[in-house]
Amino acid sequence: MTRTRTGAPVRALAVATAALLALAVTGCTEEDQQKAEDIVASATAAVASAAQEKMNEVKDGVKATGDVKAGPTEEDGDRTISEITATNPADKSADYTIMVNFRDGEGNLLDVVVLNIDGVEPGQSKTGTARSNRTLTGSTTAEIGQALRH
Repeated sequence: MTRTRTGAPVRALAVATAALLALAVTGCTEEDQQKAEDIVASATAAVASAAQEKMNEVKDGVKATGDVKAGPTEEDGDRTISEITATNPADKSADYTIMVNFRDGEGNLLDVVVLNIDGVEPGQSKTGTARSNRTLTGSTTAEIGQALRH
């Protein structure tokens, strides 16, 4: 089973994004636009912090960033997705908890999700889909920020 986790920081990011869009649509001063961008940056930081908290909840996890690869990003409705593949080199079945960072073409952090890929058999690979928490525009990439095998 694969799943992404979301929570209150995601809702905060959605509210911040809506505020930015509202200001852009109504025509605003440069100062107002900067304030809106700061709100979005703050909300993105909150999402990243919440994702790190989820990673910290994993007990007895082994660093496994090398076991996990992010595929290219693509649009899926109003979200950006990336297929994540975990390959288990261990001698017993393992679960993976993976932090996936979505970045723009300049490397700026746009969004962060935590994905679980459960029951990867020894020597086998299994995939899951990382789905952004919000609409991302422009060129985006997905990267593995952290991965734990447990």
